[in-house]
Amino acid sequence: MSPSRPSATEPTAGERFARALAARDAAALRGVLAARVDFAALTPGRHWTAADPAEIADGIVLGHWFGPGDRIDELCSVTGGRVADREHVAYRLRVHRDGVAHLVEQQAYYTVRDGGIDWLRVLCSGYRPLPG
Repeated sequence: MSPSRPSATEPTAGERFARALAARDAAALRGVLAARVDFAALTPGRHWTAADPAEIADGIVLGHWFGPGDRIDELCSVTGGRVADREHVAYRLRVHRDGVAHLVEQQAYYTVRDGGIDWLRVLCSGYRPLPG
């Protein structure tokens, strides 16, 4: 097992990222990222790039994707794995936006250096309305 990979009982960096996002914990999001991050993401309406953990956590993830008016009700699932030297995490969130329940899924591939995510690619399903 490599030194940057947690043991089976410890959550991976990707799992910590998903849980911090679900908790809307900007400090924890910034804390799981390296000091400089090669970040890119694709959401249904836009391509995002950044390198600064504060810009990623506060400006993009909690500023635009899940803004102040959005209520994250539940982290429905989080799963992880590896693709050779890359880590993978997938997570689903139940989110209320404008009084409507939605499901949002994101898939992310990342690498960790010195305990922080230093390369991150995210693909988002967008807000998918839930019936009833």
